[in-house]
Amino acid sequence: MRRPSLALGLAVAVTALTACAAPAPADGFPSSTAAPLTRFAAEFLGATTMPAPEATVTPAAGTWDDVVVPAGFELVLITSGEDPAAVTVADAVRRYAAAHAVALTVLPTRDDDDVEAAIEQAVAAHPDLVVGAGDGVVDVFALLTAQHLDTPFLLVGSQLPEPTANVTAVVWDGAGFRGSGLGSAHADPDAVSPERALEAMGAGVTAVLHDLTGIVLDLG
Repeated sequence: MRRPSLALGLAVAVTALTACAAPAPADGFPSSTAAPLTRFAAEFLGATTMPAPEATVTPAAGTWDDVVVPAGFELVLITSGEDPAAVTVADAVRRYAAAHAVALTVLPTRDDDDVEAAIEQAVAAHPDLVVGAGDGVVDVFALLTAQHLDTPFLLVGSQLPEPTANVTAVVWDGAGFRGSGLGSAHADPDAVSPERALEAMGAGVTAVLHDLTGIVLDLG
């Protein structure tokens, strides 16, 4: 009996594997988000499974207070604007970094071109987290963060309209800007207090440390 050639057998095998293999998600989210959460993550989110991508979740207040940031954690802060809300958020990030012995690099920006350059500089440094402070970073973050899925990003007091899996946001009443032309108001300086901004920073870093990313945390 004549046997099929080795080349034909390999071709059939490759075709079968290709047909079965699913393409990698372009947004960085896993194909299934129904995996059970760890005990802490479940307490933090008030849920038993990972929220759907881009979901808005209200974390349990205070669950992040005793979270320990790993030694050697490196953070890059990209700031934009000198409005009171942006300054308050940036100051909160500095306070958080000092309190948790986090290595902090600050990249101030003045316009969209500066924000773009700052993102590229931050990504090249391979930090553990890049934080955006100020509504002025949102439009450029929306365009560029999807190009750097291996870099975690955090927005404090603002959010992206369509975040990828590497972008987490913390918002609250009066601080939830979603980008130009989307009908969302800029942050209310009266709502962005030092205490609220510091609380948001703690919640956001906690989410990133526990791989609860690609979602929006709403502090209410």
